[in-house]
Amino acid sequence: MKHKSAFGLFFDEFNEDIPEDSFPRKSISAFAAESIVNSEAWTDAQPTMNLSSFVTTFTEPEALEVLKRNFLKNHIDHDMYPQLFAMENRMVRWLHELWNGPKEAEPYGTATVGSSEACMLAGLAHKWNWRQGREAAGKDGSRPNLVTGGNVQIVWKKFLRYFDVEPRIAPLKPGNYRLTTEHLEELVDENTIAVVAIAGQTFTGEDDDIQEIHDWLDDYEKRTGHNVPMHIDGASGGFVNPFLYPDYEWDFRLPRVQSINASGHKYGLVPPGLGWVIFRDRKVFNEDLVFYVNYLGGEMPTATLNFSRNAAQIAYQYYVFVRLGFEGYKEIMQHTLDNALHLRELLVDSGYFEIMNKTQRIPVVALTLKDEYTNFNEFDVSAKVRERGWVLSAYSMPPDAVNVNSLRIVVRPHLNRNVINSLARDIIQACDWLKAHGGTATPPDLHGHEVATVAKC
Repeated sequence: MKHKSAFGLFFDEFNEDIPEDSFPRKSISAFAAESIVNSEAWTDAQPTMNLSSFVTTFTEPEALEVLKRNFLKNHIDHDMYPQLFAMENRMVRWLHELWNGPKEAEPYGTATVGSSEACMLAGLAHKWNWRQGREAAGKDGSRPNLVTGGNVQIVWKKFLRYFDVEPRIAPLKPGNYRLTTEHLEELVDENTIAVVAIAGQTFTGEDDDIQEIHDWLDDYEKRTGHNVPMHIDGASGGFVNPFLYPDYEWDFRLPRVQSINASGHKYGLVPPGLGWVIFRDRKVFNEDLVFYVNYLGGEMPTATLNFSRNAAQIAYQYYVFVRLGFEGYKEIMQHTLDNALHLRELLVDSGYFEIMNKTQRIPVVALTLKDEYTNFNEFDVSAKVRERGWVLSAYSMPPDAVNVNSLRIVVRPHLNRNVINSLARDIIQACDWLKAHGGTATPPDLHGHEVATVAKC
């Protein structure tokens, strides 16, 4: 039998057929396994050029080292890793203060796997509080509803369906893609567990009219006696507004705001996935949602949807908070916003686009093609710039603005002015080519996109 060299053995393993439908039978070397995994991912997008996503795609070597030192720790095991739990609690208090929580309140909140888990925890807290209030008053507590806008993140629609809460979703309309008070009179009633408003929405980056909604609910309570709390979905805006707009009251300064979520893995500058939910006061999070276990050693409270989770992102967030502080975040967010404004100006000046986000609060540029361009669309532009490696979101807006297409670019801190200029050139050159040759892209069909969710209460 011919002796095989180390290279020969490696290439034999590297060329193993990887089964599609059955579990691999043989072991191979770590190097071969690593090479196979990496080679399968060659055609994936480069995260740094994926500007459809909000998640962090930059790290410092020191932060990566923090990540490595903690990624084998199970965060739920507070008895074994009490210092990580202490860091989490400290960050909860920091965020409560950053979002202007009342000084006399007892800060409460938790790190989550992402904002989705954070939103669901907040929704459950409001549902439990509403139901207990109804039962205490001798009223029907079986028909909860939640009011929000058509611009809401998909997680809220999941929450409504998974936890049997009736969706009350205000429609959008061309030219206005935010939740305002326009439909609240017909949507809010005594069974409304909360109104969810967004700080930095997914579709255009705009904030809902948070102050106006808050004031409308104050007036509603005076007229009806029904006290309806607000939750702010600050998945993207929660780490921008405090640093760039300190006088803007979107947070716990508004008394009706009882809970806020944010994504640590977006403008919180942590790799995916980390989210946060912070409550105005400990008493907002219903005690019935807290479980106590002792099988990991010592009695331990748990009030998250996930149990075991990696501790690395929590340690990483602690590093970023300590490393940057308020001033560091402010500088990074201002730099990123300035680049977004620069990109917005270049693309509007090209003559191809109209801007969709009238208020440029977070670093997101949302555009739609002018009506005069009829032989190509936003999906064509997205597909054309993909040839250069860029990934830009093209999508149709939610009801009742589904006839409007958007091209959205999430400007993140790793993009410098030179890259922004290159990106703008590539988008404009794509439009020039499509204008001359035409496009063929069509919006993808979305299952149930326009079908209202039916939920039993």
